[in-house]
Amino acid sequence: MEEPGAYRCIECSRKAPELYKDYQRGVLRISICKSCQKPVDKYIEYDPVIILINAILCKAQAYRHILFNTKINIHGKLCIFCLLCEAYIRWLQLQDSSQSTEPDDLIRYAKEWDFYRMFGIASLEQTAFLIGIFTALWLARAVVLTTKADFTFLLKALLLSSYGKLLLIPAVIWEHDYTYLCLLLIKVFVLTSNLQAIRVTLNTSRKLCLVAIVSGLIFENAIISLFQRIGWNV
Repeated sequence: MEEPGAYRCIECSRKAPELYKDYQRGVLRISICKSCQKPVDKYIEYDPVIILINAILCKAQAYRHILFNTKINIHGKLCIFCLLCEAYIRWLQLQDSSQSTEPDDLIRYAKEWDFYRMFGIASLEQTAFLIGIFTALWLARAVVLTTKADFTFLLKALLLSSYGKLLLIPAVIWEHDYTYLCLLLIKVFVLTSNLQAIRVTLNTSRKLCLVAIVSGLIFENAIISLFQRIGWNV
């Protein structure tokens, strides 16, 4: 992987020194890629809503624009918020399946503790998923992640591409008979986004990306199985 943070052509993923040329007096011209002879990044002229729609459609060009040619630094906050959403969904399902005759104070305390526990479990599962991905990439192609900067950049890309978890909240608020199907579709969408983020960041084959995602799921399910053996509801 080349230097993280460098501009990239959204079509061929080659490095580019600049996205546009400023001729002053409000005259701008998008730079042309020397490799593919196409605009380096056409999305710099697009409305953010259009870019978001293209990202939802998992277009590689949109992912390259977001990851390489913009300065988005919300991956940490987005990760925490996604984990809170996932913890809330699990906590809500746990409350629906449990009935207690304890006093109100004990019930409130238990419910609060359950939410913290679900947040911790979701965090550990996310960590296991990421460890599985990096383990598979390291075993398959050790040259891909050679520096700390490469590791950090891919980690940020994976966290950003998990934005689909934000859909968990409306899926539960608008509860209906197909809620579990919606949750499954959201999971598939998040995994697809993660796969595209790996492919765009490393500029590698879909096969290797798929192997990395499967490895992450194996590690995540191993953690889930461990919690179930302990007797925790996840």
